[in-house]
Amino acid sequence: MARTAVSGRLGERLRWRVAQVTGRRAESASAVTLELDVADWPGHLPGQHVDVRLTAEDGYSTQRSYSIASAPEKGLLELTIQRLPDGEVSPYLVDELAPGDQLELRGPVGGWFVWEQKQTEPVLLVAGGSGLVPLMCMVRAREAVSSKVPFRLLYSVRSPDDLLYRSELRKGSPGLDTTYLYTREAPAESSRSAGRITPDDLVQNGWPPDFEPTCYVCGPTGFAEKVAAYLVLLGHAPERVRTERFGDSGG
Repeated sequence: MARTAVSGRLGERLRWRVAQVTGRRAESASAVTLELDVADWPGHLPGQHVDVRLTAEDGYSTQRSYSIASAPEKGLLELTIQRLPDGEVSPYLVDELAPGDQLELRGPVGGWFVWEQKQTEPVLLVAGGSGLVPLMCMVRAREAVSSKVPFRLLYSVRSPDDLLYRSELRKGSPGLDTTYLYTREAPAESSRSAGRITPDDLVQNGWPPDFEPTCYVCGPTGFAEKVAAYLVLLGHAPERVRTERFGDSGG
């Protein structure tokens, strides 16, 4: 019976569902958030993602994976999509998909890179570019349930123009500390020169290893691997460092 129940839940997550776009908003010059109404959505955990499938009139089909941006408590599902140069899927989602349009998705997918309300340890979030999306889902979920767990977010991004969720992060919430690390162009008021993330950034703005935080790192493969290695070298237990990475999937 237990095996049948698990199989049934897995089948529900792997079933393709129709999602209708109910809204969209710009996050930056190259990114938008799509608000979706998904038929029979089973719910999700902060940090999970979905597979999105597009099918052309001639039957050609392609799919990509995108992290969920909205807290589970929101009801409607939100995906934040970054347009990739020469991408096959992201330019259509960012530039053409409009309210009333439909697409297919399945999920949620993933069980390791998640934050759950029952966790009580401090949390360190380290984002590289659009790797912020699943971490923002965690931030929003924490606020939605009024959790007192302290969060620290290090957000590595090219320039101020590339910031996602600008207003929401600047507004902040109690118990959330956010640090911006600019890699190409830093604003005049920044006390840190533009450059890639370093171990010193993690020491100054993260949690000490003896606090035993859970660390979530998301970004391009090179970024995620480097940050995870830094954290372990600084003394964080490897089992407390969770990574989600992405590479060139054709966009």
